[in-house]
This record gives sequence, C-alpha cells and structure tokens, in this order.
Amino acid sequence: MARLLFVADPIETFKAYKDSTVAMMAAAQSRGHEVFACEPTDLSAQTRNGQTQVAIKARGLRMADQPQDADPWCQVVSEQTYQAQDFDVVLMRKDPPFDVDFLVATQLLDVMARTGVWVMNQPAALRDHGEKLAALEFSQFTPTTVVSACMSQLSQFAKDHDKVVFKPLDAMGGSGIFVTQATDPNLPVILETLTDHGRRAIMGQQWLPQIVDGDKRILLINGKPVPYALARIPPAGASRGNLATGGRGEARPLTDRDLEIANTLGPILAQRGLFLVGLDVIGDHLTEVNVTSPTGFREITTQTGFDVAQAFIQAIEARLA
Repeated sequence: MARLLFVADPIETFKAYKDSTVAMMAAAQSRGHEVFACEPTDLSAQTRNGQTQVAIKARGLRMADQPQDADPWCQVVSEQTYQAQDFDVVLMRKDPPFDVDFLVATQLLDVMARTGVWVMNQPAALRDHGEKLAALEFSQFTPTTVVSACMSQLSQFAKDHDKVVFKPLDAMGGSGIFVTQATDPNLPVILETLTDHGRRAIMGQQWLPQIVDGDKRILLINGKPVPYALARIPPAGASRGNLATGGRGEARPLTDRDLEIANTLGPILAQRGLFLVGLDVIGDHLTEVNVTSPTGFREITTQTGFDVAQAFIQAIEARLA
C-alpha cells in the first residue's frame, strides 16, 4: 500500500463526473492505496540545523464508491501536517496558468524530490516544458509556427498564410485563442491585446482545417501511449474543440500518425521525468505538449471501456516495485 499526495486546486472546485484527478484518486483507493490532497499554498519549507524540510498541510480523503455519480464524491477523514517522507508519491495536478505561485510550488516540490520522494511530473521538467513552447522541439511534427512579441512579425505571419491561430503562451482550455487572417480588420487589436502592445510573446500557428474533425488529446503514461485519443470536436461554426468551450469529446483509436508522434516523443519525455503527458494533435500535426495536469481520463474510459485511471495507477505501482 502506498500513500499518494495530490497537489491540486481546491477539491471543492472539482467536477467529479469528469475530473481526471478524481478518477486517479478513485483508482488508487480501489487498489488499496491511501489518498491525500493539498493545494500548492499548503506546502512550506524551513531550514534547521543545516537541513531544509518541507511540510505539507494535507487532507486524507475517502472516496465514494462511484465518485463520478456521488454527492459528496469524497469525505475528508483527516487533516494534519505531514513531512515529505510521509508520502510515497506526490502528484502535481495544479491546473495552469504557470504563474509565480506555480513556480514557487515546483521549487518546493524540488526540495521534496531531493529527499528521495517521487514527485511527478518532475518539477524541473514542468518548468522546462512550457505547454505551447515544448512543441517547438519536435518541429518535424508541428504546423508552421511563430513565437514573438513583435506585432509586425506576427502580422507578416498572418499575411503568409490564408488563416492563422494566435494564442497566449500561459492559458488553458482554449482561453484567449483567436482564429484570424491578414484581411481581418480586428487583427491589429487582437495582436495588441494578446501581446500587451508588444510586451508579451505569443504563439501563432498555421490554421489546420482538420480541426473540424477534432483536436485529439493523446495520453502518454511513462512514455507509452494510451490506445485511444480523445478527439475534441468544435461545435458547428466554432473553431475551438476544447471541452471547456463547448467541444464534444469523442474517443478514437490512435492512427498510424498518432502512434508515430507518440512513440517518438514518449521515451524522450519519460526520460526527462514527465510520467504523464497529453499531446494535442490536429490532423497529422502536433500543436501542444501538455505536462501540468493532462485530462481526458473519464471520457476515454466511459466510451471505450479502457480504464485509463487504473492503467495509470498500475504504472505507478510498477515504478514503485
């Protein structure tokens, strides 16, 4: 039996019927493990006698038998302060944005990791793999892309392509994404807003018409792909497939191209300490590498019968053995 600590947003904000973190917790409990939760601000550090110790104010949870259908979906059975060594695995599941608070949390988790506690995803790897920018390393798979704060360069990028997508580098769930073109009279305002008048870099990508068939989320667990992707299909007339913006999730078997991308990136990212990764693929192109809190567990499991959360916990057990 292992003790798993989930560092996440407040559990009161979770939507249990679709939340991947809840699915992980339930799978862990079903396999005999203890589940705890805390928020990033519940982490603290103190130096004493030449050593740094991290303390965690955490809550022990007991999950309902079917938490996705239960209200409440869990009970808090304990609340106290623990030391890092009290846990076997610490899972960083805090949603973006990657702001100063997130940075501080990863640095405290680094201290925990140096004491021998397994922290996933590895804090340094979280810092090194910005979810939009990480795709640039694998340019053989990406659409034509630009990253810049220069509005004239971004405008030229729009002129070079029939249609483009501009998006901030620190958002999630489709927030702040604009589909536009050089003839759009709102283009200057879009670029001014996203770049804060040239003071903030953003990403531009060639628009991919295959988005009508879905923005696929491919999950990697310890470098190996889950056999099904979750295609997030935009509503009619819309350009964003994110579930948070009204997209419809459809689980599909991985294509040969999906497997090529997944099997190329998987071993590289796993070696860097990225145990759970979500690749975003539109058509044949990689658009993002999600490393903070990849989702899609519930939808894939419900539609295909492949229990992603159980596979995830089994992979943790294999690593701990």
